[in-house]
Amino acid sequence: MRFTPFLALALALGGAGVAGGWWAMHGSNAEAEEAAAADGKLEGQLAEAGIDARQRGAIEALVHSYILEHPEILPEAMEKLQARETEARLAPLRGAVETPFPGAVMGNPQGKITLVEFTDFACTYCRSSVADVEALVKANPDLKVVVRELPIIAPESEPAARMGLAAAAQGKYAAFHKAMFSGERPSSTSIAAAASAAGLDSAAAGTFTQTPGVHQELERNLGLARQLGISGTPAWSVGGKLLTGAIGREALQQAVDAARKG
Repeated sequence: MRFTPFLALALALGGAGVAGGWWAMHGSNAEAEEAAAADGKLEGQLAEAGIDARQRGAIEALVHSYILEHPEILPEAMEKLQARETEARLAPLRGAVETPFPGAVMGNPQGKITLVEFTDFACTYCRSSVADVEALVKANPDLKVVVRELPIIAPESEPAARMGLAAAAQGKYAAFHKAMFSGERPSSTSIAAAASAAGLDSAAAGTFTQTPGVHQELERNLGLARQLGISGTPAWSVGGKLLTGAIGREALQQAVDAARKG
């Protein structure tokens, strides 16, 4: 069930007081102070609107009763709140998130729409998303896909990610990415096979994997993931919004379309 117009109004009028009381009992001091400040601001707005304490109490009672009768609205409300908080965290980081490691790009390098994928070569869900990304690239000539290596699943994830960045440096990232996900799970053998299939200069790539720039990129990606609350792969960023999981081609296309309109 979605919010009714009445409930939306009621929450706008009464929600801050309810939140303030909850945080006073359960939240941290900073959170309680923030809630109290919001409650104080709301009091002023209510006074300006001519709503007195008795009327506010009646509204809060109705809100309380409605929530008890329709608890199914709470997950929807929390989902919207989490999405709003995620967008707020992403906003100041968006430039860094969308700036690729040189060469770690698929699709149109000059595309006007940027889709960022946090990925791990050991991730089964990332593997299942490869075809979705390929379809998106084919259907959207203006799409640039920035890939951020996030080696968090297995010990072999990091050497695979390092070789991916070496492939990017040689202008063969897309070929390595596809070969890696088409083969066996990351291992010294499968990484070497993917590098060969992508046509990498193996000696140069091996040297490049140990350079400071590669280490810094992986640390940067881990840091971005922490700041954004990303704990698994794949995770996606497009149009200032963050999506997580193997959400499928249709959902990704909808996000790309929304970014294009926005």
